[in-house]
Amino acid sequence: MSAPPTLRVDTDDPMPPYEQLRRQLVDLIHSGVLHPGERLPPLRQLAGDLGLAVGTVARTYRELEIAGLVRSRRGGGTRVADRVATPPADERRRALDRHATAYLRQARLLGADREAALDALRRVWAAEG
Repeated sequence: MSAPPTLRVDTDDPMPPYEQLRRQLVDLIHSGVLHPGERLPPLRQLAGDLGLAVGTVARTYRELEIAGLVRSRRGGGTRVADRVATPPADERRRALDRHATAYLRQARLLGADREAALDALRRVWAAEG
């Protein structure tokens, strides 16, 4: 990856590390941050960067491959699949809810009330066109 996005695993989160990592990578693939054919970090490198066991990252990559989001080839690494299907509506809704929850937490930490948080979303939405 040319400019790798930041991946994080929260050891205090009750969600298993492989699932935290899987969700982040799914979001990056579906949002287009990771492009078709783009190589994911090697297992050992990503495991070392995140302080995880290699088997944990391998499980994440296997699950992404089963879902058709990546393809792995011995000696060629793991790459984003050329054709990534649009996630089902319920999966998109769950992902949007996760992101909205994280946004609201951050907005509250900044002391924003409901209207300020919604105004920020409206401004960004309008700017994105």
